Amino acid sequence: MKLQEIVRDLYSVDQPQGCTEEEIAAMKERFGVIPAVVEDFWRTFGHTKELNYGQDNWVFPAHYAKWKWLEEFDALVLLDENQSVGQACIQREDLSLPDPPVYLWIRPDGPRELSSPTASAFLEAALIYEAVWQLPYSPEEIFEFSEADLEVVHSRLTRHPTVMKNWFGPENTFYSNRPDNLVVVMDLDGGEYQAIYGAFTQESYAALLEVMEGLGEPI
Repeated sequence: MKLQEIVRDLYSVDQPQGCTEEEIAAMKERFGVIPAVVEDFWRTFGHTKELNYGQDNWVFPAHYAKWKWLEEFDALVLLDENQSVGQACIQREDLSLPDPPVYLWIRPDGPRELSSPTASAFLEAALIYEAVWQLPYSPEEIFEFSEADLEVVHSRLTRHPTVMKNWFGPENTFYSNRPDNLVVVMDLDGGEYQAIYGAFTQESYAALLEVMEGLGEPI
């Protein structure tokens, strides 16, 4: 799925705003090299304000000019957890790769876990995951899901091929029945699941509720 399609459908942005060439050049000077996939992401979305209404905080070149805490990382930070407990990073030694892996760092000197084998897969998954927190039509609750609830979602909605791993839980998977609605199922390990869902239009939300209404227990 193209990133532009995700941003169009789940953020209602037809004309995203990107970074300037000067901002990208400054980042190349700082790190020596920037992976092509990240550079393209910044050039397309780096000043798109609608991306900042999700659960966590994207880190774009402009933030490197004002957030001093980023200097603590010997890595390129892509996404900052909403309480800065952890960050999605590309390790410095991987920056020369065109599409490097992304790791969850628990602060600069803490443990690290592989979140995605490629930056392109991470960016797609993260854009989808962050979208669900800002969709205007939603129950505004997180639900605890049983295996039976999960089976209904599996059987009646379309699963996105991308997943988000090791973002404060082993795996987040994504489902929908229209381009502008979304269900995120969070696998918390040990057979425990939580779900959050919503849509960008009332019509699309109604279509989602045909499947989701009555599933799970609100937390």
